[in-house]
Amino acid sequence: MEFVHKSVLLDETIEGLAIKPDGIYLDGTLGGGGHSSEICRRLGDGHLIGIDQDEEALAAASERLKLFQDKITLVRDNYCNAPEVIKNLGITGVDGLVLDLGVSSYQLDNVERGFSYRYDTALDMRMDTRQSLTAREIINEYPERELYRIIRDYGEDQFAKNIAKHIAAARKEKPIETTGELNELIKAAIPARMRANGGHPSKRTFQAIRIECNHELDVLKNSLDELIAMLNPGGRICIITFHSLEDRIVKSAFRKNENPCTCPPDFPVCVCGKKSQGKVITRKPVLPGEEELETNSRSKSAKLRIFEKAAG
Repeated sequence: MEFVHKSVLLDETIEGLAIKPDGIYLDGTLGGGGHSSEICRRLGDGHLIGIDQDEEALAAASERLKLFQDKITLVRDNYCNAPEVIKNLGITGVDGLVLDLGVSSYQLDNVERGFSYRYDTALDMRMDTRQSLTAREIINEYPERELYRIIRDYGEDQFAKNIAKHIAAARKEKPIETTGELNELIKAAIPARMRANGGHPSKRTFQAIRIECNHELDVLKNSLDELIAMLNPGGRICIITFHSLEDRIVKSAFRKNENPCTCPPDFPVCVCGKKSQGKVITRKPVLPGEEELETNSRSKSAKLRIFEKAAG
């Protein structure tokens, strides 16, 4: 299956990076290479490091970027390990960094991966197939109260409690093995009148299970300070989110890095010693324009935020 993925907020991200032809750039969620190919087009003597934990995405990006093979280094890893990746390459800092979070169109459309509620297949949802935890384990082994928390917080589903209850009851009879079985349980847990109006009933639960399976929010929260620290003076980090919790984490981290001072507001001078790492470029997130919303349904919930490292 061909890896097709339409990069969201592509022009806005490329503009936000303020690319220098001789700079070093890092795409921490390489995917099909959409952002990376546009970065490479603008490089002279510069270099791009592409990271993705999905083996199929790396293969697709390698093919897409073969015209720029002298300018790229591709690594199979999670972006949370980016500081170690660049250290191993003998690089001390990067001039720009991109994260396009969430799941790609390819991953959703690839039946075997089990990301989508549109196909009946084994419950998997791993972005990195080397990891042991799958959606099947979460659905069958997590306590009911933990499933409720995940679906409520990560899926923001008002019927989270009832969905968790239906899952817990069904798995007492036999293990829940497929996305189709999970779909039926979710459908039964949501009142018919609500199912008629609110889009596919499984959308929020599948999103929640995927986020938990891949530890997406924890990885993001625990990585941002180190990723900002990796930037060279004047370097920029551009992050595209698709979930309100992701956006909140990014917004909070950018603000904290801009103004990390913890002194009481009535102190005449700062005594905590925490120095600003730079400035937030986007006071409000950049959103997709009407044209993109019409041509790329995935862009609907996308938000782009940009931070610039202090000049030194």
